[in-house]
Amino acid sequence: MRFELMGTIHLNKESFAARVSDVLESGQWKYLGDKPAIIDFFATWCGPCQALAPTLDAAAERFADQIYVYKVDVDEEPELASLFNIRSIPTLLFVPMQGKPKINVGLMSKSDIDFAVKNVLLQK
Repeated sequence: MRFELMGTIHLNKESFAARVSDVLESGQWKYLGDKPAIIDFFATWCGPCQALAPTLDAAAERFADQIYVYKVDVDEEPELASLFNIRSIPTLLFVPMQGKPKINVGLMSKSDIDFAVKNVLLQK
């Protein structure tokens, strides 16, 4: 049995295809996860991305049994960034179990992230 540490999970193209969606191959969005997710498109040199990181880490721990929090470095994975038409960072995708992801560009506060998790991802 494999155990994963709680917290954010970094994705590359291959792990994105396995854990989130094989949209690059299939051309169609279908979420593959077993619980909703936040996907953070970021860059290591981006100040707002660095400011958002602790908030996302805390959300990953707070909602560990309910959602995944993934991170995609746009410099390392330009194909994934292009797929979602990422032009500004940070960009967050809120991926519910059904339907299309919802996109938020820019910083989000803890309360805004909690609101999105509860109302978009968990629909509470």
